[in-house]
Amino acid sequence: MKKLTILFLLITNAFVFAQVGKTREHSTDALNELNGKLTLRFFDALTGNPIEGADVSIDKIGDFVTDHNGVVLFSSDEMDATHTVVFTHKDYITSKFDIQISAGTIFFNRFSVSPKMKVGDIRIVLDWDKEPSDLDAHFVKVGENGYHISFRDMHSASDGEAKLDRDDTDSYGPETITVNIIDQHAKYDYFVHDYTNRNSSGSRALAHSKATVKVYSRTQGLIDVFTVPTDLVGTKWNVFSIIDGKIVK
Repeated sequence: MKKLTILFLLITNAFVFAQVGKTREHSTDALNELNGKLTLRFFDALTGNPIEGADVSIDKIGDFVTDHNGVVLFSSDEMDATHTVVFTHKDYITSKFDIQISAGTIFFNRFSVSPKMKVGDIRIVLDWDKEPSDLDAHFVKVGENGYHISFRDMHSASDGEAKLDRDDTDSYGPETITVNIIDQHAKYDYFVHDYTNRNSSGSRALAHSKATVKVYSRTQGLIDVFTVPTDLVGTKWNVFSIIDGKIVK
């Protein structure tokens, strides 16, 4: 019983520490904005740790290198704009995506990037904002020899085809699934469930979560980026399917 109590306290303390750290980051970013600086944060999709020493190019703005907190700071004269960002690091998949500035504020500034992986693998990464605290990624192989990857069902498919690399329950993510084998004749579904508001079928919290899903591969890099629809009602977001080896929205 004593060992169980100590383990519970360690897990609880780790959860609280993570929450405090993320809250501090949010406060720091808000303070930077008051001083005329916008913040981008980059994290490892498998560990959630900041990525130091990455090159970040922001079109029409300039070139930067992430610090030990995975951060770059930049200024923009535009109150409303869209900029293309290119992230490169020797250990990570080169990623190109857009950021939106609205009323002088970045709509979403946290990006989890996949480490390089084996040829043929794909990696699906979920990021979101402070609320809801717990979003869950689900990856389902439909039909014969199927499986369902999630925090609840399986952390790893029995045949080793896919696994949940990281489960996040305290806001922001990342929550990451790696798929080692894609059956070209099978159908797969990927969806996000709002576990925090699971008992509220009319909830709009998921729609307001700023959730994004990025799909990576070794050969194609960042394949696609999906953003949660702002008119979504309920706790389930059907993000995409894979049919005949191709992503179908």
